[in-house]
Amino acid sequence: MGLMAVGSPATASEAGRPDQPNVLLLLTDDLGWQDVMAYDIDEPSPYETPNIDALAKKGVMFWQAYSPTPVCASSRCAILSGNHAARAQKTSVVGGAPPMPRNNNARMMDPWYSGRMPADELTIAKILRQNGYATGHSGKWHMAISHKAFPQPEDQGFDYTQASRGSRTSMKDRMTGFATDAPDDPFRLDENGYPFHQTNEDALTFLKENKDRPFFLYYATWLVHGPIHTRSEAHLKKYVEKMGVDPTKVIGRGDPGQLNPFYGAMVQELDYYVGMVFDYLDETDDPRWPGHKLSENTYVIFTSDNGGMEGNPKERYTDNNPLDRGKISAKEGGTRVPLIITGPGVSAGVQSDVMVNGLDFYPTILSWTGVAKPEGKNLDGCDLDPLLRNDPTDPSLVKADDGSVRDAMVWHFPHGVAMESTIRVGDYKLIRNYDHVNNPSTPELELFQLYSTTGSGQERVDIEEAKNLADAEPEKTQDLNRRLTEVLSEMNASYPSYNPVGGAKLPHKQNVPEVLSDTREGHAVAFSFKENGAKVVQANLIYTLNGGARYEEWFSKPAVIDPRGAVTAQLPEGTTHYVVNLIDENDFLVSYPALKGQLKYNRKQKVSEDALRVK
Repeated sequence: MGLMAVGSPATASEAGRPDQPNVLLLLTDDLGWQDVMAYDIDEPSPYETPNIDALAKKGVMFWQAYSPTPVCASSRCAILSGNHAARAQKTSVVGGAPPMPRNNNARMMDPWYSGRMPADELTIAKILRQNGYATGHSGKWHMAISHKAFPQPEDQGFDYTQASRGSRTSMKDRMTGFATDAPDDPFRLDENGYPFHQTNEDALTFLKENKDRPFFLYYATWLVHGPIHTRSEAHLKKYVEKMGVDPTKVIGRGDPGQLNPFYGAMVQELDYYVGMVFDYLDETDDPRWPGHKLSENTYVIFTSDNGGMEGNPKERYTDNNPLDRGKISAKEGGTRVPLIITGPGVSAGVQSDVMVNGLDFYPTILSWTGVAKPEGKNLDGCDLDPLLRNDPTDPSLVKADDGSVRDAMVWHFPHGVAMESTIRVGDYKLIRNYDHVNNPSTPELELFQLYSTTGSGQERVDIEEAKNLADAEPEKTQDLNRRLTEVLSEMNASYPSYNPVGGAKLPHKQNVPEVLSDTREGHAVAFSFKENGAKVVQANLIYTLNGGARYEEWFSKPAVIDPRGAVTAQLPEGTTHYVVNLIDENDFLVSYPALKGQLKYNRKQKVSEDALRVK
């Protein structure tokens, strides 16, 4: 299996080549940097990925590729919209709710962040459709508050969309009920012993139905996201034997190594299914280019939405070692991903250390398809086409719109346990931890030297992020911290706040402000407050247009602080419920009215039950 190699760059003299090439964006789910055999650097991987490995030989394989964020929903929105997560205020999964602590003991609260990509966003699918492309989606969506909430793929530019989980549908017992070759088995094993996977079949259906016109297929696999199971008993037994483990005993989260046989089978099955897609492109005649195969005029981007998910509190799925941590962290294990790009004019069999990002896909696809960047459209990534066509190992070919060479990348993840922003500039990476006050185990700033680059090349130094150089190199630490602030400020990023209700011992907790009263006249609302020793520096109106609905969605807008002790704001048309948030100079957040979810964590509690209501 695998795509046909392109031996030399495409030229205008290639008789009959269609002007509009096809594009396949294949986004895997939670696939780690070390989950693909071709990426092995220290310990050999037990997972078998022959089709992905073969793809790497047909194009450019990036060793320093990153996802836009360390979690799925925000990465997907960033890739399809071209907007950095911090700029879009879409920095994690779900969202669309007032700031809440993640549990009753949380020291900090996530900031407000959007529950979705705006419906009017000009996605890469929309602009390609406007330029004559058939646009298709198969698999996971997850760009709204819920998988089925608005907006859906058809709202974001896709003509064809199927979201079947296929063989990833949950099993009652992962040790029983395996697929068989019975004709009535919905997951009937094929001739090679693999369970029928509707998600992959849907991707192939789109290709078959649209091969006679330029197409853009966004194939978002459910693999290798949980639940951790396989419907192939043979594959499970294979990895049990290969790893020397007992499948009835759960691999503990603290157990290092890639020793989960269920996960091993999942990675192998992912490889098989995407190999079927590569095969179809490689073996099918191109109706638009007689005498040639579809693969000869199709660009393929193969990558993952974030770093590998190493496990839940009870079970280890995989191990991103030597990278530290995994999904839900902006450290290397959570953001570094496999990335292979093939297609017309793309150099074949090249391995690159150039730093690239999923945000680069949108401008690169525009370049491939000859579609001009829409006027006023923001794109936070860079066009990789010059790099791919000329010298994929030359970082000076990755340039911003103003012609400057990109030397830095920023991640903003003020969520969960992580609560961090990071910036990588050249060989160095800075981590800014927000939850550092009275927290001896967490320094405010960490500096790591990942590589050492000289005129003769690049050498690995500390991709493990194990040696904090912040104290040893204070000037570099402060310089990178300043650059991080500049980037986040330009994007108007939102930050986490300390929780005045939680049980943590924090300085100035007794000085948080207090809202005394509220009034409303029409759309104008006002709140009087008292400062108790800490100045109020920010106020936000948090409001919803559908209070009480199944998918209750909240938005945020700045409110005006009157130095005489009042906050004022205008309710947007259609507001049904609202609250106000005050943030003081010590980063404590106070909500009015008080929300039960802030007092006692309950993710099922509807905020509208406690909020002020527009009658």
